[in-house]
Amino acid sequence: MNGPIGASAAGPAELLAVWETGLAQHPSDRSMLLHRAARPGAGTDELLSVPVGQREADLLALRRALFGERMQVRVECGACGEEMEFDLDTRVLGAGAELPREPLRVTEGEWVVEFRLPTVADLTAAATASDPAQARGLLVRACTVRALRHGEPVGADALPGLLPERVERRIAEAAAEADPTADVRLTVACPECGDATPAELDITSYLWTELDTWARDLMLDVHLLATAYGWSEPEILALSPLRRRYYLELCADV
Repeated sequence: MNGPIGASAAGPAELLAVWETGLAQHPSDRSMLLHRAARPGAGTDELLSVPVGQREADLLALRRALFGERMQVRVECGACGEEMEFDLDTRVLGAGAELPREPLRVTEGEWVVEFRLPTVADLTAAATASDPAQARGLLVRACTVRALRHGEPVGADALPGLLPERVERRIAEAAAEADPTADVRLTVACPECGDATPAELDITSYLWTELDTWARDLMLDVHLLATAYGWSEPEILALSPLRRRYYLELCADV
């Protein structure tokens, strides 16, 4: 069984409720569920309006509170198939610069585009697109504050069919530089063949997997202690992790 979780705003009963709700959800919907746990009391509109990188930083902070600062990451080498495993410090991942408050600006050729960082709502809408080009178009329309071509204003709705690929690329690069936590990508060198393998860190999936393992282990603890002592689930969950483990050790000695 895994060790006790660290300090957090939510206790074991609340976290079990989060896990139980998430079991019935599609994996893509669990980000909002976990974000609510990271920001207790925040409403849906508030959670949807934060920049994507802020949500990721919130989830990393929740992960640190529940399971500690070190993450164990496994990546398969793209060249030789070697299974690589290493520790990652979540404090480094979540320590980005302060997000800009003013719109960002890209100047490329005849184009000047001012835009804001994508929010969770923007990303959710883009995820419904049928292909990557349509998704980019939805993000461009949602995030553009002002666009000029040869000094003349261009409406945001017209941009997806007009913006050259090089301008879209510059916008994506500027957004990634301003909000690096929004898309964490790792490059791992294989100790066997030396090839570098890129890997994307999906904090929602990673945190959910850890929460799922923790919840199932905790329910087994509850089952064993209830069987041994006749205690109810709330009584067992009210025990500190240290006392719970001690009682489990006593059960094993019987």
